[in-house]
Amino acid sequence: MAIIPGSEIRRVVTTHDASGKAVVLIDAITPHKATRPDSGTTGRKIWATETVPAEMTGSKDRATLPGGIAPPDGGTVFRVVDFPPETDAVRNLPPDHLSKMIGHDHHAPAKVRPPRHSQMHRTRTIDYAIVLAGEIDMLLDDSEVHLKAGDVLVQQATNHAWVNRGKETCRIAFILIDGVEPVT
Repeated sequence: MAIIPGSEIRRVVTTHDASGKAVVLIDAITPHKATRPDSGTTGRKIWATETVPAEMTGSKDRATLPGGIAPPDGGTVFRVVDFPPETDAVRNLPPDHLSKMIGHDHHAPAKVRPPRHSQMHRTRTIDYAIVLAGEIDMLLDDSEVHLKAGDVLVQQATNHAWVNRGKETCRIAFILIDGVEPVT
């Protein structure tokens, strides 16, 4: 079956019962979905942890942990994001739009270069990104990289923006891990 950007995501989470037997904790469409009104970008939070090594017991839905783009302090977050094609409205927003929207909390590195696109932002995280469907450009401070389905990216707290210049929605799976302040 093909991956269809915009479609709902079935989330299967396993755990152990009281006797230690492996069981399914959750098998359902993830209800943790948020759409940014400015760009139409939709993120579906799959799971999060508050620590590494991670706590792996209990029946809690850890996707309910609070947080924005970045994971909890010392933790991780896994989400799948659909990026629709960029519109003129998004292109014409102020260059610091997303940075201001997500805020400069404890996950934003102290040193941030001026943004060159409305969706530029930076978090103090290691990000693993897997392009599942479509194509997208990742803008950096003065360059960009074109990614397509099947490509993977490891991002180390860099200033960046995701810009879909195509005609189809791009779907990316992201795993973000809290990190330390970059030295540069």
